[in-house]
Amino acid sequence: MADVFESPTLEGLIVRLEPLKLSHLDSLCDAGLYPDLWTHNAWPVRDRAGMAAYIRKALEGQQAGQMMPFVTTLAQTGEVVGSTRFGNMDLFHKRVEIGWTWITPAWQRTAVNTEAKLLMLQYAFDELYCNRVEWKTDALNEQSRNAILRLGAKYEGLHRAHMVREDGSLRDTVYYSVLRDEWPDVQKRLQDKLSHS
Repeated sequence: MADVFESPTLEGLIVRLEPLKLSHLDSLCDAGLYPDLWTHNAWPVRDRAGMAAYIRKALEGQQAGQMMPFVTTLAQTGEVVGSTRFGNMDLFHKRVEIGWTWITPAWQRTAVNTEAKLLMLQYAFDELYCNRVEWKTDALNEQSRNAILRLGAKYEGLHRAHMVREDGSLRDTVYYSVLRDEWPDVQKRLQDKLSHS
């Protein structure tokens, strides 16, 4: 069963998603230690030690069979520009979550996120045979909410007081999903977006 949760390498024309390793620490610090990236994260990463803990937690989730974490790199140069992962994996019920996604500011609002999500959705539906892929985000995070909707995901609802933030405040969380029968339309939508980028 452990082999199922080994992160594959997912390659596109713009990005390559590589299995996350602790050896990516320096590159992730270069790409990710921008306070604005973590504004709506319940547990923000502020420094090198925080990034190391972030990576370790992802790898622990992988060992537990719950996650497949990636670093997001540029296909042409190998430059690390962010991170993402599959989480809350339940292959018995054929569902996964895509999340923990951040992209360094210089590469936000480019084709990087679009192609990364296309690669992940293709893997989820075509290799893991999922019936459902889901996302969740802070209800206050308009940028993330809009990005998820642009992918073609459907809004499912609000979970009130869903999480406790680092400062003790409560976070409302919104959920989105793409179902297997919606995947062909979403795939075409993302491919069309990439062809015009």
